[in-house]
Amino acid sequence: MEVWIGRNGERFGPYSEADIRQWLREGSLKPGELAWHAGLTDWQPAGDLFPGEAPAGGSATPMPPPPPPAQPWVADPQPYAGFWKRLVAYILDGFILWIPNIIIGNLLGGTAAQLAMMHTIENANNDPAVLMAAYGAFWSAMLPVIGVQSLVTWAYFALCESSAMQATPGKLAMGIRVTDYEGRRITFLRATGRHFGKIISSLTLCIGFMMAGWTERKQALHDMMASTLVVNGRASAARNNPQQPAPRSDDGSFSA
Repeated sequence: MEVWIGRNGERFGPYSEADIRQWLREGSLKPGELAWHAGLTDWQPAGDLFPGEAPAGGSATPMPPPPPPAQPWVADPQPYAGFWKRLVAYILDGFILWIPNIIIGNLLGGTAAQLAMMHTIENANNDPAVLMAAYGAFWSAMLPVIGVQSLVTWAYFALCESSAMQATPGKLAMGIRVTDYEGRRITFLRATGRHFGKIISSLTLCIGFMMAGWTERKQALHDMMASTLVVNGRASAARNNPQQPAPRSDDGSFSA
């Protein structure tokens, strides 16, 4: 875990968790000084983040100052991706998936089954037996098509969101990505759980999706189920220039 320290309105770090714990024990880092690591929404006292590290006797080794950052850091006032950004990303992904799904439908006979059903209905003269047979034949032909399309959709979302990009092409276009609560790349298993959690979000009359518009961290229901976040910024930019909230002073104002 990489930890940053806020002192006198300046940001220092990153340091390892072991260094922070050692400095707390030695007394060179006061428990009340502010610290931050990925996954926190705001700076917290170091003593609260790493409890049980009381200062020990003896001389304290001063915390070494780090080299200055390569470029100025600007706090992101809204780290979480809002509902409308996510909706546009989902629509873009839908357009991308439409192409392979059409091809799958043609190859597996889904399009032919639909045309055959329509032709049978037109000539059924409202005969219930003929209509039921037409619908039965259509769904029998469509089940393998829907199965393969579902597998392609699952692989698309799970592979993309668990990749180094942490995002589907639609999310990349909108400059957002999926992370765990620590801001890290999620596993394929967690991405799979998140994807199939959308079924639950759909069964709530899509209220599960709309929850991303009003929950504190802009989480939809399937995000909460999978313990994931959708945040602003591409993964490549986050690796090159990690974003953290600026330290705050005791009165709640920004101090860096």
